Formats: sequence, C-alpha cells, structure tokens
Amino acid sequence: MSALPEVRRPDKEMGEQAAHALLARGFSGALASVDAEGQPYVTPLLYIWDGAQVWVHNTAARGHLRANIEANDRVCFEVDEAGAVFPYGRFECDTAVAYESVVVFGRIRVVADRAAKQAFCEALMVKYGPADLDRPAGVFPRLAQISVYAITIDRLTAKRTPLPTAAEQWPALDRTGTPDARAP
Repeated sequence: MSALPEVRRPDKEMGEQAAHALLARGFSGALASVDAEGQPYVTPLLYIWDGAQVWVHNTAARGHLRANIEANDRVCFEVDEAGAVFPYGRFECDTAVAYESVVVFGRIRVVADRAAKQAFCEALMVKYGPADLDRPAGVFPRLAQISVYAITIDRLTAKRTPLPTAAEQWPALDRTGTPDARAP
C-alpha cells in the first residue's frame, strides 16, 4: 500500500474508542471499490460492526460491486453523522457543520460460510429490524441469494467537529476565516 498523507487537521482527530462507537451506532455507510481499470465505485449499504471487522451484504448476482472486489480487494468504507449547521464568523462562508466521520481502509472478502452469513443476518436484524412484529426469528430462506462481505481493517481514521456552545458561535465570538475582509 502506498504511503498515506499525514492528518491535515489533528485538532479534529477522534480517538479509536470514539471511532468504534460511531461504527457501532452508525446507520449506513458507503463502500468504495475500484474496478480493474481504476474506475471508483461507491455503494451505500447497511452494515454491522462486530468490534473488529465491518460486515456488509448485497445480491449474490455478479454486478458492479462484485466485479470490482474480484479485481481488487482493497476498499474504503465511510460512516458519518451530521449535526447542526452553525455560524462561526460574520460572512456567510464562515459557516460549518458539527459532524463525526470514520473512514476504514482495508481488504474485503466474500464470506461463503453459511453459518457466518446466518450470524450476519441475525445481527443485521438486531440492529435494523423492528422488534414488535410477530415473525419467526432467525429464519433467512434466501441466504443463497445474498453475498456477505467482511472488511478487515488495515487503517482507520476518524474526525469530528463538535457543536460549539452559543458563546463560541457568531455573533458572540467572531472567528471569521478572513479577519481583514470587508463587506462591499
């Protein structure tokens, strides 16, 4: 793997524990893969974080995602949570959003083991399924029709911008990015 750039904004870095917490609670993520010619492709997916790997699924039919993974097992997976938009300076461009995000770099593999696929589906229903329906739990008759993938993490980065208190936002505090600028 090529050398990765240094973190440009270390003041925004989240620790590993906070990154894992976001992975655990996040609703959906975006899986980035690359085809044999280098063309990137992003797929939004529901997912499970088991504390060590990210698990996703898709159709078993060979489509764009599966072709990319067969050509190159290196992927990137991103999860984010947006918060409130807030002003920090006197111009419209001095506006930011509170957020947290995690980016996972790693290798993806197809999970062929039926028991592991079953366990993934059960975990998926615990995370996303409505609990108040009278349906038999643990019954997944279409396991053969899905592909389950596990992403082993090589590197994880996480950033955040917390929502400042009202006293730290404009107009109480002016943190304009261009302090010498004047309105026309």
